[in-house]
Amino acid sequence: MYWTLELASKLEDAPWPATKDELIEWGIRTGVPAEVVENLKEIEDEGEAYERIEDLWPDYPTKEDFFFNEDEY
Repeated sequence: MYWTLELASKLEDAPWPATKDELIEWGIRTGVPAEVVENLKEIEDEGEAYERIEDLWPDYPTKEDFFFNEDEY
């Protein structure tokens, strides 16, 4: 299993919170790349719902990571 920023970003619009099975189902239905679905299938799952993408990939960058001040524009 490997996550890249491009692959993980495909999950931004996922219906959070969601279980592993719900994410896989949503991914297939919406046509995310096959690598995303494969990564989701490889997750060790305990049946719990994930609240956000950071629960799957803790290093996923947030808006704060880019040091962009929206108030300036």
